Amino acid sequence: CVTEVLEAIEPEISHLTERNNAISSMNQLLLTLRFYATGSHLISAGGNDAEYFRNQKSYFSINVQAICNANLQITDLAARWQGSVHDTTIFNNSRIRALFEAGIFGDALLLGDGGHPVRSYLMTPLRNTRTRAQELYNESLIKTRNTIERVFGTWKRRFPILALGSRFSKVERVLPVIVATAILHIIARRAGDPLPPDDPALQLPWKEILEQGNVPLMNYAPGNDHMQNILINDYFR
Repeated sequence: CVTEVLEAIEPEISHLTERNNAISSMNQLLLTLRFYATGSHLISAGGNDAEYFRNQKSYFSINVQAICNANLQITDLAARWQGSVHDTTIFNNSRIRALFEAGIFGDALLLGDGGHPVRSYLMTPLRNTRTRAQELYNESLIKTRNTIERVFGTWKRRFPILALGSRFSKVERVLPVIVATAILHIIARRAGDPLPPDDPALQLPWKEILEQGNVPLMNYAPGNDHMQNILINDYFR
């Protein structure tokens, strides 16, 4: 995987000469990967807009929207929104929403969590189930949607900087790290690279970290549940 990544980026990071003991492309890559594997905790976002980055769990973050396939590969990523921004706002302003509403993906469906309202192409859990068919729908959706939770877990375990936080003081430097690690994760998945073991020196509370992404059921959009009702009536009765 490292060789593949180096071949792709070497023209962009290599130095024209070796003057001033220029660091080789390989060493630049290895140092970057090492940084992604460690990182350091972000104490404060700083600046006048710091509080925009404080999420509902009271720590500073970037709210990342990701879509994946069954092979745990990220297929779409939006990584530019402050931690306080609601999931629905991010989705409403995303390119993927526009593509779905333009019918680019035909009858394909997205599965979302309770932070999104149901749409004709976006299935979310029911807030209250009244029939066995509705219970089966919820169970099926939650089990299938577990794939994206596994993606976030694998992504964070592979690059603990995402779990620990970044030492960068400027958000503009944090966002490329998120995108770069996502691309590296995709390359690793395609190459069948096994998940590296946890570094005992980091002593990360993985259970708490992974539970931070859980979103309570909160959004309901009456009138947009026609396709949802069809699925329940046709496949879960």
